[in-house]
Amino acid sequence: MSVYVTRSGHHLPGPAVDNERIEEVLGRVNGKPSRLKARILKANGIRRRHYAIDAEHRTTIGNAEMAARAGEQCLAAAGLGRRDLGLLSVATSQGDLVLPGFGSQVQAALGLGDVELHTSHGICSSSMMALKTAFLSLAAGEHRRALVVASELASRLFKACRFEAAGAEPDFDAEFLRWMLSDGAGALLLEAAPRGRCLRIDWIRGYSHADAYPLCMSVGQAPDGRTWQDFATYAEAEAAGALLLRQDVRLLDNIVKLGVDGLLRLIDEGRVAVDEVDHLLCHYSSHHFRGRIAEMLTQAGAMIPEEKWYTNLYERGNTGCASLFIMLDEFLRTREPRPGERILCMVPESGRFNTAYMQLTVVDA
Repeated sequence: MSVYVTRSGHHLPGPAVDNERIEEVLGRVNGKPSRLKARILKANGIRRRHYAIDAEHRTTIGNAEMAARAGEQCLAAAGLGRRDLGLLSVATSQGDLVLPGFGSQVQAALGLGDVELHTSHGICSSSMMALKTAFLSLAAGEHRRALVVASELASRLFKACRFEAAGAEPDFDAEFLRWMLSDGAGALLLEAAPRGRCLRIDWIRGYSHADAYPLCMSVGQAPDGRTWQDFATYAEAEAAGALLLRQDVRLLDNIVKLGVDGLLRLIDEGRVAVDEVDHLLCHYSSHHFRGRIAEMLTQAGAMIPEEKWYTNLYERGNTGCASLFIMLDEFLRTREPRPGERILCMVPESGRFNTAYMQLTVVDA
């Protein structure tokens, strides 16, 4: 049975924040301007992003509520009600609560009754895991419709007080992601029958390398290796830096190599024909990686011309697992893909290195 993405939606909280105003919102650590901000922003190329906190560090909208707003927009576009869904599949890196699962919180925020529920927990590629669960469920005939939502609220980890609580001035690995990540949610409606012009999901495939590479991006582990739950109190864990989001930048270039390697495997398997790809939607987290991806694809003889690439990174920011869904929604709103065109999606994750891929074909009902 074929499965189709028939509608999409997204929600970005508050007004866009440009590079000059980032520290007005996130705050200066110990009252000092960052020495690293300009360098990281130059590399990532992001000009504007959205935060779900204000300059007083108050949360303006919760993660589950952002997810619900994206889902509501998606359902409204389809003219569907809350009783028309069989499955709700959601993804996030961190919910508003440690427990219960994020899916339960989003279901409550949406007011959905009597649905099957799935929560995918991870980093960037968790959205693709949630999407594949829904895709397989519909393909197996278990449901006719599923709502898939990915949402991220990273800014609460980047408030100046978080770094001040850890004592010393933040090191590069701890501060790096402060200038990379922002907030937002995206939603996709999956149906077992096409609706107007829509996208048929041809396949979804992922490759994880957690067995072969060390931890690259994490929150919950102190520099000495202890996890946040190993400390006597949460205050001690925070003081030791165990609650800071860290990126081991020395390992980060592996994300490009592994992402390209995975694409070459898909080409060898016959899933991807480079000359038949009409649009590439790749969630690269920084402009720095765009050039590296193009270089490696060219060297491998598998380059997809850059005029076929689409991204909204520079104006919407890096919203983690929500990035691809937001990107796909804006792509469909601003472009007019024609029936028969193929869209290749790629989502690399640096947590412990996992990359997910998807091919879509534009169809008319």
